Amino acid sequence: MNSRETYLLLMSAILAALISINLDFTAYTSPNSILSMLTCRNPISRRHHRHHDFIPKVNICDDFPPDIPPPETNTTVTLCVDHNGCCNFTKVQSAVDAVTDFNQKRTVIWINKGIYYEKVMIPRTKTNITFQGQGLDSTAIVWNDTANSAHGTFFSASVTIYGPNFIAKNISFMNVAPMPKPGDVGAQAVAIRVGGDQAAFWGCGFFGAQDTLHDDRGRHYFKECFIQGSIDFIFGDGLSLYENCQLISIASPVAPGLKTINGAVTAHGRVTADENTGFAFVNCMIGGTGRIWLGRAWRPYSRVIYAYTTMTDIIAPEGWNDFNDPTRDQTIFYGEYKCSGSGANVTLRAPYVKKLNDTEAAPFLTTSFIEGLQWLQPFSS
Repeated sequence: MNSRETYLLLMSAILAALISINLDFTAYTSPNSILSMLTCRNPISRRHHRHHDFIPKVNICDDFPPDIPPPETNTTVTLCVDHNGCCNFTKVQSAVDAVTDFNQKRTVIWINKGIYYEKVMIPRTKTNITFQGQGLDSTAIVWNDTANSAHGTFFSASVTIYGPNFIAKNISFMNVAPMPKPGDVGAQAVAIRVGGDQAAFWGCGFFGAQDTLHDDRGRHYFKECFIQGSIDFIFGDGLSLYENCQLISIASPVAPGLKTINGAVTAHGRVTADENTGFAFVNCMIGGTGRIWLGRAWRPYSRVIYAYTTMTDIIAPEGWNDFNDPTRDQTIFYGEYKCSGSGANVTLRAPYVKKLNDTEAAPFLTTSFIEGLQWLQPFSS
């Protein structure tokens, strides 16, 4: 299944659920009411049956994996979330709340297939948590706040991670607020805010438009993830490595010959030269629609590099933007190294963009960039 099919599958599931209850997703103001209707509604109750009709009772939990949750070990405890009520919890936040504060064991929150309509927050006291989904195309946490509704972009996230040592595997994070146009005020809508140190994401999906992934602060690792958005869809001041990820723009198509810019992949927020932060993209792919920049300098010392990354022709020839502040040209660090594709031609790049040589690129290419030897665990852990 390709990336576009994955997105369409998830969105189709959401829309089908909402259409089935005659609800306009872009207009509703109470997500809790939708969750209640989805989980409590009995479709059979709306049908008219003769008294002698026989409706066999089916236990929806009959096919539930028998080994979930597994028994507790010396290093791991597993909590189970299933919206049909087949295990410990029906909501992800309820499972998070049940985790012991400052627990030294890893708590695996096993989340069954389904779309979980809820806003989730992991506080700083909840350490060593893993979200284990059943596939980025089948398990998703979804909400629809915007900067306007949440009183600030940073608070609009569907999922917020403050607790350190967080891991997510095979799950999607989505903000399905209406897609804004460039320049819209208050329409930013974050799918996830990662504000805890030592967070790793394996095979995860991040779906939104403007400001999809708030890579806020701390050391983070993203492997084989799918990240979708339109404007600044990866932003923040994290120290993060993205490996083998797909970065997909959903900005509106731009007619051939027009020089309109309607999106950007990154907006990194390094404030001073002393901050050890930045985004490194290695062996990634950039595609989709629109005419976009690789990054723009949200803060004066913004730092982003792309290495061995395939770029389609949606990348504007200049490649980058200094946030329309030429004083930042001397302090930002934007680099490219051995990238390919029609969007990777550096001939017309902005003059401050660095064409990195082997020595200059080396610090960004491995997990040593995020000090991974100190904390990053293998996928199987």
